[in-house]
Amino acid sequence: MPIEWAMGLVALVVVAAVVIVLLGRRSRPPAGGADARLEALQVEREERLNRERTELERTRVELAERDAEVSRRAAALAEGEADLERRLAELAGVSAEQARAKVLAEAASAAKADAARVAAEIEDQAVAEAEQRARAVVATSVARVAAQQTAETSVVAVALPSEDFKGRLIGKDGRNIRAFEQVTGATLIIDDSPDTVMVSCFDPRRRDSARRTLSELIADGRVHPARIEEVHQGSVAATDQAAQRAGEDAVADVGITDLAPALVTTLGALTFRTSYGQNVLAHLVESAHLAGTLAAELGVDPTICRRAALLHDLGKALIDDERSHALAGAELARKHGEHADVVHAIEAHHNEVAPTTVEAVLVQAADAISASRPGARRESLEAYVQRAQHLEKIAAAHPGVERVYAVQAGREVRIMVAPEQVSDADSRALAKAIAAEIQAQLTYPGQIKVTVVRESRATAVAR
Repeated sequence: MPIEWAMGLVALVVVAAVVIVLLGRRSRPPAGGADARLEALQVEREERLNRERTELERTRVELAERDAEVSRRAAALAEGEADLERRLAELAGVSAEQARAKVLAEAASAAKADAARVAAEIEDQAVAEAEQRARAVVATSVARVAAQQTAETSVVAVALPSEDFKGRLIGKDGRNIRAFEQVTGATLIIDDSPDTVMVSCFDPRRRDSARRTLSELIADGRVHPARIEEVHQGSVAATDQAAQRAGEDAVADVGITDLAPALVTTLGALTFRTSYGQNVLAHLVESAHLAGTLAAELGVDPTICRRAALLHDLGKALIDDERSHALAGAELARKHGEHADVVHAIEAHHNEVAPTTVEAVLVQAADAISASRPGARRESLEAYVQRAQHLEKIAAAHPGVERVYAVQAGREVRIMVAPEQVSDADSRALAKAIAAEIQAQLTYPGQIKVTVVRESRATAVAR
C-alpha cells in the first residue's frame, strides 16, 4: 500500500541520518575552530532531516487520503453495478443468473440457426455437385460402351437358289411344308418375294433350329418328310452348340476366366431369349461393360460389378422355375460358388431384396441404362411372345400332349399327342377343351385355330 511504502522511506532516511552523525563524530578533529563548524553542519543536517521527515509525513497522509478515496469510489462502483443488475432484473422480470442463462441460450440458438443454414447450403451444393457428377459418370460410361441399337424379330429370311425351289419346299399337296412346320414348330412363309422364304417363330431357339434345317435342306436338295426330321435333329444339336459358344464368347468378352462351366452353358442359352425384343445375352454383356465403367469412374473395384452384371438375368434361362428370375438366378449362382456380393447383386437388381452394397446399386444402374437406351426394347414384341408362350402352356397342361407349337404368329396352336393315350374321339374333345380355355383366359385379336395331330407310326427293320 502507499502508506507502508512511505513509512519505509522515512525509516530509511532516519537510519541514514544516524549513520552520518556517527561518522561525523568519529572524524571530528581535535582543534577548537573545527568543532564549531561541525556543530553548525550537524544542526543544519538535523533541520534538513526534520523538514524531510515532515514532508514524508505529509505525503503519507495524502496517500492515505487517496487510498480512502479509491476505496470509496470502488465501493460506489460496486454498489452501482449491483443496482444496475437489480434494475435490469426488475425490468426483465428475471434474476441475474436467469438473465445470463437466457442470453447464453439465445446465443446458442442463433449459433445453431447459423450452423443449420450453412449445413443446408453445403448439402444443396453437395447434391447439385453429386447430380452433375452422376450425369458425367453415366454419360462417360455410355459413351465408352459401344452397343448396337437393334431388336430381335420373330421372322428370318432364307435365300433360295432359284424360284423353282419353292415348289419343292411345298411338296405334293403341301406335305413338305406341313411336315416342316410340324417337326420344327416354326411357320414357313412362302410368298411372292423373289428367291426368298421366311421362317417365323416367336421362340428364338426354335426359329434358329428351323432356319438351320431349311438351309441344310436347300443345300442338300432333298426335301421330303423323313429328310426333314433327320436334318432337324442335327440342327437342334447345332443350335445347342451355338448357344454354348455364345456363352463362352460372352464370358471372354467381359474378361471373366473362372466362371463355372454350368453357368457358362446357362448363360449361353440366353442368346435365344429376348426381353421386350432385346436379346438377353447381349443385354448382359452390355450391362457388364457399363457396370465396370461406372465402377471405374467411382473408384470401386470393377471386377465384382462386371461379374454380377453379366449374371444378373441368369434366372431367365430357368424357364421351369416358378420363382422370379432374380431369386432363381441368385440361387443358381450361389450353388456354383459365386461370391456373396455377386449373389446379392443378382437377387437385388429388381429390389426384391433391398440392395446393401455399392456393387448391387451399380448393377441396377447398368441394367436400367442398357434396357432404357433408344432402340433396345420394344413392348409389342414382348407382349406377343408372352401370349404365344401362354398359348403353348395352356395346351401342354393336358394329359397325353407331347409337343405344342404356336405358329402363324400365334393364330394357330398345333398339338402333337401320344396316339396310345389319346384316341381320335379324344383328339376332337381335346381340341374343343383347349379352344375353350384359350377363349376364357386370353385376350387376342381375331381368332386362334387349335389343331390336334394324332399320328401312329410302326417301324420294322429288315435284316
